[in-house]
Amino acid sequence: MDFNLSEEHQAVQAAARDFAQTELLPGVSERDAAQHFDPDLLHKMGELGFLGMMVAPEYGGGGMDTLAYVLAMEEISKVDASAGVIMSVNNSLVCWGLEKYGTEAQKQQYLTRLAAGEIIGAFCLSEPEAGSDATSQHTTAFPNGNYYLLNGTKNWITNGNTSAVCLVIAQTHPELRHKGINAFIVEKGWEGFSVGRKEDKMGIRASDTHTLMFSDVPVPAANRIGEDGFGFRFAMNVLNGGRIGIAAQALGIAAGAFELSLKYSKERKTFGKPIADHQAIQFKLSEMATKIEAARLLVYKAARLKDEGRDYIQAAAMAKLYASEVAMWVTTEAVQVHGGYGYVREYHVERLMRDAKITQIYEGTSEIQKLVIARELLK
Repeated sequence: MDFNLSEEHQAVQAAARDFAQTELLPGVSERDAAQHFDPDLLHKMGELGFLGMMVAPEYGGGGMDTLAYVLAMEEISKVDASAGVIMSVNNSLVCWGLEKYGTEAQKQQYLTRLAAGEIIGAFCLSEPEAGSDATSQHTTAFPNGNYYLLNGTKNWITNGNTSAVCLVIAQTHPELRHKGINAFIVEKGWEGFSVGRKEDKMGIRASDTHTLMFSDVPVPAANRIGEDGFGFRFAMNVLNGGRIGIAAQALGIAAGAFELSLKYSKERKTFGKPIADHQAIQFKLSEMATKIEAARLLVYKAARLKDEGRDYIQAAAMAKLYASEVAMWVTTEAVQVHGGYGYVREYHVERLMRDAKITQIYEGTSEIQKLVIARELLK
Protein backbone atom coordinates (compact mmCIF):
# COMPACT_ATOMS: atom_id res chain seq x y z
CA MET A 1 0.00 0.00 0.00
CA ASP A 2 1.55 3.29 -1.15
CA PHE A 3 1.65 6.02 1.49
CA ASN A 4 3.65 8.52 -0.53
CA LEU A 5 1.86 11.83 -0.26
CA SER A 6 0.82 13.63 -3.43
CA GLU A 7 1.47 17.33 -3.88
CA GLU A 8 -2.17 17.98 -3.01
CA HIS A 9 -1.87 15.96 0.19
CA GLN A 10 1.31 17.77 1.15
CA ALA A 11 -0.41 21.11 0.53
CA VAL A 12 -3.33 20.13 2.78
CA GLN A 13 -0.91 18.99 5.48
CA ALA A 14 1.07 22.24 5.25
CA ALA A 15 -2.07 24.39 5.35
CA ALA A 16 -3.36 22.57 8.43
CA ARG A 17 0.03 22.83 10.14
CA ASP A 18 0.23 26.56 9.42
CA PHE A 19 -3.29 27.16 10.73
CA ALA A 20 -2.57 25.16 13.88
CA GLN A 21 0.67 26.95 14.64
CA THR A 22 -0.40 30.52 13.77
CA GLU A 23 -4.08 30.52 14.76
CA LEU A 24 -4.69 27.71 17.26
CA LEU A 25 -1.51 27.67 19.32
CA PRO A 26 -1.87 31.23 20.68
CA GLY A 27 -4.46 31.00 23.43
CA VAL A 28 -4.85 27.22 23.41
CA SER A 29 -4.15 26.94 27.15
CA GLU A 30 -6.49 29.84 27.90
CA ARG A 31 -9.30 28.24 25.89
CA ASP A 32 -8.75 24.99 27.77
CA ALA A 33 -8.94 26.76 31.14
CA ALA A 34 -12.02 28.79 30.14
CA GLN A 35 -13.75 25.76 28.54
CA HIS A 36 -14.55 27.91 25.53
CA PHE A 37 -13.75 27.71 21.82
CA ASP A 38 -13.42 31.06 20.04
CA PRO A 39 -16.22 31.46 17.43
CA ASP A 40 -13.81 33.42 15.24
CA LEU A 41 -11.51 30.40 15.07
CA LEU A 42 -14.46 28.20 14.17
CA HIS A 43 -15.35 30.64 11.40
CA LYS A 44 -11.77 30.51 10.09
CA MET A 45 -11.84 26.72 10.11
CA GLY A 46 -14.93 26.89 7.93
CA GLU A 47 -13.39 29.43 5.56
CA LEU A 48 -10.30 27.24 5.12
CA GLY A 49 -12.47 24.22 4.32
CA PHE A 50 -11.64 22.15 7.40
CA LEU A 51 -15.29 21.52 8.32
CA GLY A 52 -16.42 19.88 5.08
CA MET A 53 -13.25 18.40 3.64
CA MET A 54 -14.71 15.23 2.12
CA VAL A 55 -18.00 16.71 0.93
CA ALA A 56 -18.43 17.07 -2.83
CA PRO A 57 -17.88 20.61 -4.20
CA GLU A 58 -21.49 20.81 -5.42
CA TYR A 59 -22.55 20.74 -1.77
CA GLY A 60 -19.99 23.29 -0.65
CA GLY A 61 -17.24 20.91 0.38
CA GLY A 62 -13.61 20.43 -0.56
CA GLY A 63 -14.08 17.15 -2.42
CA MET A 64 -11.00 15.70 -0.75
CA ASP A 65 -10.28 12.10 0.17
CA THR A 66 -10.07 10.53 3.62
CA LEU A 67 -6.29 10.64 3.68
CA ALA A 68 -6.29 14.42 3.21
CA TYR A 69 -8.77 14.68 6.08
CA VAL A 70 -6.55 12.47 8.28
CA LEU A 71 -3.49 14.61 7.51
CA ALA A 72 -5.33 17.79 8.50
CA MET A 73 -6.77 16.17 11.64
CA GLU A 74 -3.33 15.08 12.79
CA GLU A 75 -1.76 18.53 12.37
CA ILE A 76 -4.62 20.36 14.09
CA SER A 77 -4.81 17.84 16.95
CA LYS A 78 -1.07 18.18 17.60
CA VAL A 79 -1.87 21.65 18.88
CA ASP A 80 -5.54 21.69 19.91
CA ALA A 81 -7.44 18.42 20.30
CA SER A 82 -10.62 20.39 21.06
CA ALA A 83 -10.49 21.89 17.56
CA GLY A 84 -9.80 18.37 16.31
CA VAL A 85 -12.94 16.85 17.80
CA ILE A 86 -15.12 19.73 16.57
CA MET A 87 -13.72 19.10 13.12
CA SER A 88 -14.09 15.32 13.42
CA VAL A 89 -17.76 15.37 14.41
CA ASN A 90 -18.74 17.82 11.67
CA ASN A 91 -16.79 15.99 8.96
CA SER A 92 -17.08 12.31 9.86
CA LEU A 93 -20.36 11.95 11.69
CA VAL A 94 -22.57 14.73 10.37
CA CYS A 95 -21.49 15.72 6.85
CA TRP A 96 -20.46 12.25 5.72
CA GLY A 97 -23.69 10.69 6.99
CA LEU A 98 -25.86 13.29 5.29
CA GLU A 99 -24.02 13.10 1.98
CA LYS A 100 -24.01 9.30 1.96
CA TYR A 101 -27.57 8.65 3.08
CA GLY A 102 -29.53 11.92 2.92
CA THR A 103 -32.05 12.93 0.27
CA GLU A 104 -31.22 15.62 -2.25
CA ALA A 105 -33.55 18.01 -0.43
CA GLN A 106 -31.79 17.28 2.89
CA LYS A 107 -28.40 17.89 1.30
CA GLN A 108 -29.48 21.19 -0.20
CA GLN A 109 -31.08 22.39 3.02
CA TYR A 110 -28.46 21.26 5.53
CA LEU A 111 -25.31 19.77 4.04
CA THR A 112 -24.30 22.82 2.02
CA ARG A 113 -24.27 25.05 5.11
CA LEU A 114 -22.55 22.43 7.28
CA ALA A 115 -19.81 21.78 4.74
CA ALA A 116 -19.11 25.48 4.33
CA GLY A 117 -18.91 25.96 8.09
CA GLU A 118 -21.84 28.38 8.11
CA ILE A 119 -23.36 26.17 10.80
CA ILE A 120 -22.00 23.24 12.78
CA GLY A 121 -23.56 19.88 13.54
CA ALA A 122 -23.83 17.35 16.35
CA PHE A 123 -24.35 13.58 16.40
CA CYS A 124 -26.74 12.35 19.08
CA LEU A 125 -26.53 8.65 19.88
CA SER A 126 -25.42 8.23 23.51
CA GLU A 127 -27.97 8.28 26.32
CA PRO A 128 -27.76 7.89 30.11
CA GLU A 129 -28.46 4.16 29.66
CA ALA A 130 -27.23 3.65 26.09
CA GLY A 131 -23.52 4.19 25.61
CA SER A 132 -21.66 1.18 24.27
CA ASP A 133 -25.03 -0.63 24.08
CA ALA A 134 -26.38 1.58 21.31
CA THR A 135 -29.32 -0.77 20.69
CA SER A 136 -30.97 0.30 23.97
CA GLN A 137 -32.38 3.60 22.75
CA HIS A 138 -34.87 5.16 25.17
CA THR A 139 -35.34 8.30 23.10
CA THR A 140 -38.48 7.77 21.02
CA ALA A 141 -39.84 9.21 17.80
CA PHE A 142 -43.42 8.14 17.12
CA PRO A 143 -45.34 9.09 13.94
CA ASN A 144 -47.95 11.84 14.28
CA GLY A 145 -49.36 12.75 10.88
CA ASN A 146 -46.63 14.35 8.76
CA TYR A 147 -44.38 14.59 11.81
CA TYR A 148 -42.64 12.45 14.38
CA LEU A 149 -42.87 13.44 18.03
CA LEU A 150 -39.39 13.20 19.53
CA ASN A 151 -38.95 12.57 23.27
CA GLY A 152 -35.92 11.70 25.33
CA THR A 153 -32.45 12.70 26.50
CA LYS A 154 -29.07 12.50 24.81
CA ASN A 155 -25.83 13.02 26.70
CA TRP A 156 -22.10 13.44 26.03
CA ILE A 157 -22.98 15.41 22.89
CA THR A 158 -19.98 17.14 21.32
CA ASN A 159 -20.95 20.56 19.89
CA GLY A 160 -24.14 20.20 21.92
CA ASN A 161 -24.59 23.92 22.48
CA THR A 162 -22.81 25.38 19.44
CA SER A 163 -24.51 23.16 16.86
CA ALA A 164 -27.44 24.38 14.78
CA VAL A 165 -28.34 20.92 13.46
CA CYS A 166 -28.35 17.57 15.25
CA LEU A 167 -28.58 14.05 13.85
CA VAL A 168 -30.67 12.26 16.47
CA ILE A 169 -31.01 8.48 16.77
CA ALA A 170 -34.37 7.40 18.26
CA GLN A 171 -36.58 4.35 18.64
CA THR A 172 -39.78 4.29 16.57
CA HIS A 173 -40.77 0.62 16.81
CA PRO A 174 -39.68 -0.72 20.24
CA GLU A 175 -40.93 -4.22 19.45
CA LEU A 176 -38.38 -4.43 16.62
CA ARG A 177 -35.46 -3.38 18.85
CA HIS A 178 -32.52 -2.18 16.75
CA LYS A 179 -34.45 -2.74 13.52
CA GLY A 180 -37.03 -0.18 14.67
CA ILE A 181 -34.57 2.68 15.20
CA ASN A 182 -34.54 5.78 12.99
CA ALA A 183 -32.24 8.76 12.43
CA PHE A 184 -33.57 12.32 12.18
CA ILE A 185 -32.27 15.78 11.30
CA VAL A 186 -33.36 18.09 14.12
CA GLU A 187 -32.85 21.84 14.19
CA LYS A 188 -31.86 23.76 17.28
CA GLY A 189 -34.63 26.13 18.27
CA TRP A 190 -37.54 23.85 17.48
CA GLU A 191 -40.25 23.79 20.13
CA GLY A 192 -39.48 21.30 22.89
CA PHE A 193 -35.73 21.13 22.15
CA SER A 194 -33.58 22.31 25.06
CA VAL A 195 -29.89 22.25 25.94
CA GLY A 196 -28.98 20.90 29.35
CA ARG A 197 -25.90 21.14 31.48
CA LYS A 198 -22.38 21.51 30.17
CA GLU A 199 -20.02 18.74 31.24
CA ASP A 200 -16.94 19.76 33.25
CA LYS A 201 -14.44 17.44 31.57
CA MET A 202 -10.90 16.25 32.20
CA GLY A 203 -9.76 17.02 28.66
CA ILE A 204 -10.81 18.55 25.32
CA ARG A 205 -12.27 21.24 27.55
CA ALA A 206 -12.61 23.94 24.88
CA SER A 207 -15.03 21.68 23.01
CA ASP A 208 -18.52 21.99 24.50
CA THR A 209 -20.19 18.76 25.60
CA HIS A 210 -23.83 18.96 26.71
CA THR A 211 -26.94 16.99 27.53
CA LEU A 212 -29.75 17.59 25.02
CA MET A 213 -33.41 17.11 25.88
CA PHE A 214 -36.43 16.60 23.65
CA SER A 215 -40.02 17.01 24.78
CA ASP A 216 -42.63 16.40 22.07
CA VAL A 217 -40.36 17.98 19.45
CA PRO A 218 -42.22 17.90 16.11
CA VAL A 219 -39.81 16.57 13.48
CA PRO A 220 -41.03 16.62 9.87
CA ALA A 221 -41.22 13.15 8.31
CA ALA A 222 -39.09 14.57 5.49
CA ASN A 223 -36.23 14.88 8.03
CA ARG A 224 -35.98 11.16 8.59
CA ILE A 225 -32.73 9.80 7.11
CA GLY A 226 -33.21 6.69 4.99
CA GLU A 227 -36.03 4.18 5.04
CA ASP A 228 -38.04 3.36 8.15
CA GLY A 229 -35.87 1.35 10.54
CA PHE A 230 -32.54 2.38 8.99
CA GLY A 231 -31.37 4.43 11.98
CA PHE A 232 -29.23 1.84 13.75
CA ARG A 233 -27.41 0.84 10.56
CA PHE A 234 -26.95 4.54 9.79
CA ALA A 235 -25.35 5.14 13.18
CA MET A 236 -23.03 2.14 12.92
CA ASN A 237 -21.95 2.98 9.37
CA VAL A 238 -21.24 6.57 10.33
CA LEU A 239 -19.24 5.49 13.39
CA ASN A 240 -17.09 3.15 11.31
CA GLY A 241 -15.80 6.16 9.37
CA GLY A 242 -15.76 8.36 12.45
CA ARG A 243 -13.25 6.05 14.10
CA ILE A 244 -10.70 7.00 11.46
CA GLY A 245 -11.10 10.65 12.44
CA ILE A 246 -10.66 9.93 16.15
CA ALA A 247 -7.67 7.70 15.38
CA ALA A 248 -6.15 10.65 13.52
CA GLN A 249 -6.91 12.91 16.48
CA ALA A 250 -5.18 10.46 18.83
CA LEU A 251 -2.23 10.27 16.43
CA GLY A 252 -1.99 14.05 16.45
CA ILE A 253 -2.07 14.25 20.25
CA ALA A 254 0.73 11.69 20.48
CA ALA A 255 2.81 13.36 17.77
CA GLY A 256 2.36 16.77 19.38
CA ALA A 257 3.53 15.47 22.75
CA PHE A 258 6.51 13.77 21.13
CA GLU A 259 7.59 16.91 19.27
CA LEU A 260 7.43 18.93 22.48
CA SER A 261 9.44 16.26 24.31
CA LEU A 262 12.09 16.10 21.62
CA LYS A 263 12.51 19.88 21.67
CA TYR A 264 12.59 20.04 25.46
CA SER A 265 15.12 17.22 25.73
CA LYS A 266 17.58 19.19 23.61
CA GLU A 267 17.16 22.34 25.69
CA ARG A 268 16.97 21.04 29.26
CA LYS A 269 20.33 20.28 30.86
CA THR A 270 21.20 18.05 33.82
CA PHE A 271 24.64 17.02 35.04
CA GLY A 272 26.18 19.43 32.58
CA LYS A 273 24.60 18.16 29.38
CA PRO A 274 21.21 18.10 27.58
CA ILE A 275 18.92 15.39 28.88
CA ALA A 276 18.73 14.12 25.28
CA ASP A 277 22.28 12.83 25.84
CA HIS A 278 21.10 10.54 28.63
CA GLN A 279 20.29 7.00 27.49
CA ALA A 280 17.14 6.87 29.64
CA ILE A 281 15.65 9.78 27.69
CA GLN A 282 16.91 8.47 24.35
CA PHE A 283 15.10 5.18 24.97
CA LYS A 284 11.86 7.02 25.76
CA LEU A 285 12.12 9.12 22.61
CA SER A 286 12.93 6.08 20.48
CA GLU A 287 9.94 4.12 21.74
CA MET A 288 7.66 7.16 21.34
CA ALA A 289 8.70 7.63 17.72
CA THR A 290 8.30 3.94 16.90
CA LYS A 291 4.82 3.64 18.39
CA ILE A 292 3.68 6.85 16.69
CA GLU A 293 4.93 5.65 13.31
CA ALA A 294 3.13 2.32 13.75
CA ALA A 295 -0.09 4.16 14.67
CA ARG A 296 0.32 6.48 11.68
CA LEU A 297 0.59 3.53 9.28
CA LEU A 298 -2.58 1.96 10.71
CA VAL A 299 -4.48 5.24 10.37
CA TYR A 300 -3.26 5.81 6.81
CA LYS A 301 -4.17 2.24 5.87
CA ALA A 302 -7.73 2.65 7.14
CA ALA A 303 -8.05 5.93 5.23
CA ARG A 304 -6.73 4.38 2.02
CA LEU A 305 -9.09 1.41 2.26
CA LYS A 306 -12.05 3.75 2.71
CA ASP A 307 -10.95 5.89 -0.24
CA GLU A 308 -10.58 2.80 -2.43
CA GLY A 309 -14.09 1.63 -1.57
CA ARG A 310 -12.79 -1.48 0.19
CA ASP A 311 -13.92 -2.94 3.53
CA TYR A 312 -12.31 -0.76 6.19
CA ILE A 313 -14.27 -1.70 9.34
CA GLN A 314 -11.51 -3.83 10.88
CA ALA A 315 -8.76 -1.42 9.84
CA ALA A 316 -10.61 1.56 11.32
CA ALA A 317 -11.17 -0.27 14.61
CA MET A 318 -7.50 -1.32 14.76
CA ALA A 319 -6.37 2.21 14.00
CA LYS A 320 -8.54 3.74 16.70
CA LEU A 321 -7.65 1.08 19.27
CA TYR A 322 -3.92 1.36 18.74
CA ALA A 323 -3.65 5.11 18.14
CA SER A 324 -5.65 5.90 21.27
CA GLU A 325 -3.52 3.57 23.39
CA VAL A 326 -0.38 5.15 21.92
CA ALA A 327 -1.70 8.64 22.62
CA MET A 328 -2.21 7.80 26.28
CA TRP A 329 1.20 6.15 26.61
CA VAL A 330 3.16 8.81 24.74
CA THR A 331 1.60 11.73 26.60
CA THR A 332 2.29 10.05 29.94
CA GLU A 333 5.92 9.58 28.93
CA ALA A 334 6.04 13.17 27.67
CA VAL A 335 5.10 14.42 31.12
CA GLN A 336 7.85 12.21 32.55
CA VAL A 337 10.44 13.61 30.12
CA HIS A 338 9.47 17.14 31.17
CA GLY A 339 9.70 16.23 34.86
CA GLY A 340 8.10 18.81 37.15
CA TYR A 341 7.56 21.17 34.21
CA GLY A 342 5.40 18.52 32.58
CA TYR A 343 2.96 18.80 35.45
CA VAL A 344 2.16 22.47 34.86
CA ARG A 345 0.04 24.00 32.12
CA GLU A 346 2.71 26.24 30.68
CA TYR A 347 4.43 23.33 28.92
CA HIS A 348 1.29 21.92 27.21
CA VAL A 349 2.04 18.22 27.72
CA GLU A 350 -0.22 17.94 30.78
CA ARG A 351 -3.11 19.18 28.63
CA LEU A 352 -2.25 16.70 25.88
CA MET A 353 -2.22 13.93 28.48
CA ARG A 354 -5.69 14.95 29.65
CA ASP A 355 -6.90 15.20 26.05
CA ALA A 356 -5.55 11.76 25.16
CA LYS A 357 -7.74 9.82 27.60
CA ILE A 358 -11.03 10.48 25.83
CA THR A 359 -9.76 8.93 22.59
CA GLN A 360 -9.90 5.55 24.37
CA ILE A 361 -13.57 6.14 25.20
CA TYR A 362 -15.65 8.07 22.67
CA GLU A 363 -16.88 6.78 19.32
CA GLY A 364 -16.45 3.30 20.73
CA THR A 365 -14.32 2.40 23.75
CA SER A 366 -11.12 0.38 23.35
CA GLU A 367 -13.10 -2.63 24.55
CA ILE A 368 -15.71 -2.11 21.82
CA GLN A 369 -12.95 -1.82 19.21
CA LYS A 370 -11.64 -5.22 20.31
CA LEU A 371 -15.13 -6.68 19.88
CA VAL A 372 -15.40 -5.17 16.40
CA ILE A 373 -11.98 -6.52 15.41
CA ALA A 374 -12.82 -9.99 16.76
CA ARG A 375 -16.16 -10.00 14.94
CA GLU A 376 -14.41 -9.16 11.67
CA LEU A 377 -11.73 -11.79 12.23
CA LEU A 378 -14.30 -14.50 12.94
CA LYS A 379 -16.60 -13.80 10.01
